[in-house]
Amino acid sequence: MRSPIKDMLDRYTCITMDDYRNALKEIVQEIALCGLSRGGFFKNAAFYGGTALRMFHNLDRFSEDLDFSLIVPDHFYDLDVYLPYVRDELGSYGFEMEVEKKQKTSNTPVQSAFIKGGTLIHLIKIASIEPPVSGISRDEQLRVKFEIDTDPPTGAEFEVKYQLVPVPYSVRLFDLPSLFAGKLHALLCRNWKNRVKGRDYYDYLWYLSRSVPVNIFHLEQRMIQSGHITKEGELDAESLVRLLDVRFSVIDFRQVISDVEPFVKDLRSLELWNHDFFINVTRDRLRVL
Repeated sequence: MRSPIKDMLDRYTCITMDDYRNALKEIVQEIALCGLSRGGFFKNAAFYGGTALRMFHNLDRFSEDLDFSLIVPDHFYDLDVYLPYVRDELGSYGFEMEVEKKQKTSNTPVQSAFIKGGTLIHLIKIASIEPPVSGISRDEQLRVKFEIDTDPPTGAEFEVKYQLVPVPYSVRLFDLPSLFAGKLHALLCRNWKNRVKGRDYYDYLWYLSRSVPVNIFHLEQRMIQSGHITKEGELDAESLVRLLDVRFSVIDFRQVISDVEPFVKDLRSLELWNHDFFINVTRDRLRVL
């Protein structure tokens, strides 16, 4: 009888060790989601971010982390309650992995946890790769971070989606306009000091190419919460385009491209990236709700 994990791996065309690493990480992410679903996590929480976009809307790049938000604020929320479900689900498919909550060192509403386990031992288990393996050390650790915002801004809309592997389960996630609002907030407001996150720009173009409108009320609420605007009514389509124009004019697109290259298979899609390209497609294609 075939293993459901082997079936999941067969969806990928793995040639290089990086291909295998990315496939293994996504399989772990999917099993973790299944465990959270079984534990009732999505009664009060929703999935968002790049991994949500890849798993449920076929974004064509790999994503590293699992990002969640409560539906309504809860200052007494404890992510620890759900970690045993993730650990048990992974264990039921032969993944011997640690699932531990990260201890907070600052006063933030975001709670984090990590899934950690040996990369090589799990590839040997699920992909029948024979050691020694070039490019993967015996001590290399696969790490998946997941975070939940326990003090979410208002205005998001949600939907329920279903997965069939490794077994059928359901996930509540932000709808596409609300996901787009979260991505625009990251693109405009993410504090990366001297570094930019190229994946934000790649995903931004993905939304534009699919004519997804922005939930501008939710974006405004996010920007009010983060202190980037002061009150409701400051943000509309015209002011959003101006903010994006400023953002695109000051970033180093060489750095943007360098950041996103490891996650993209077709690098030709990055050749046009510069300020003029981004602001022109924004003016032509950006729509708001």
